[in-house]
Amino acid sequence: MLYTYLGFFGFTLFVIFYTSYKLRKDKFTTSQGYFLAGKSLTGPIIAGSMILTNISTEHLIGMNGSSYKNGIIIIAWEVTSAIALVIAAIYFIPKFIKMGLTTIPEFLERRFDSSIRSIVAFLLMSSFVITLLPIVLYSGAINIESVFDFSKMFNISKEESLIYTVLIIGITGSLYAIFGGLKAVAYSDSLNGIGLMLGGLLIPAIALYQIGNGNMMNGLSTVYNFAPDKFDIIGKPDSVLPFSVLFTGLMINQLYFWGMNQAIIQRAFGAKNLIEAQKGLIFTGILKLFVPAIIVLPGLISFYYFKDEYYSSPI
Repeated sequence: MLYTYLGFFGFTLFVIFYTSYKLRKDKFTTSQGYFLAGKSLTGPIIAGSMILTNISTEHLIGMNGSSYKNGIIIIAWEVTSAIALVIAAIYFIPKFIKMGLTTIPEFLERRFDSSIRSIVAFLLMSSFVITLLPIVLYSGAINIESVFDFSKMFNISKEESLIYTVLIIGITGSLYAIFGGLKAVAYSDSLNGIGLMLGGLLIPAIALYQIGNGNMMNGLSTVYNFAPDKFDIIGKPDSVLPFSVLFTGLMINQLYFWGMNQAIIQRAFGAKNLIEAQKGLIFTGILKLFVPAIIVLPGLISFYYFKDEYYSSPI
């Protein structure tokens, strides 16, 4: 347990100090400096920030729970994301940067009027605060509580532990954004994204190593042979993600999320130039192809271990 504490808090402190070092000479007195990172972000930083903005404990817990129950068809979310990112890099971002946009609602104001901008901005903020943020904070608190067991450590109930953890996560994240602007968020996201990818990959790697008695490929083969239907990539019409949806509603959703979602596309708006913005989107698309190893494969391995024991509450 000591190594868990040292690893978690050591890495967290490293991110804080590194981000502070990178921002030591920056000034945030202008809107461009604060909201667009002074137009200084490079492709890799944009990609790292986009990945961490997208991937959180709601994916690590929720999507793995869904793959445990529904199988590998959940991977469609990641594959279609990569396609949408390529389209956004080729078509959307050149137009947005040419227009000198700061936000997506600003685009709607130019296209329609200021009333549309205000309405959409309000709806986007409301949906983020009411639907997404509570899920991310709550799932993050569950994850941290399951690892560190703070309720037992401080002799409090699990409900109290979750409340305190939610507050700490929320306050810490707010401090990054409030005092450092987009650049602080982007750099800290990139480092945390590296940690998330490496740490996340260890989970299936260790599990498959144990299942395969020292050989991960044998472990993967064992998991596949145990339940080959879980690896059926073509979603049936009555499944949670029918195959036909990939070419209709799902792609529309992905094009919006990766090309017009303010929380995501703002990273590209902060790029040094168009080339770096496009690189960032393309790099993100490449990374998304590896993400299923973190948010899909562990769920499939879980079925090998637990069968349908947790079908009623997979998350």
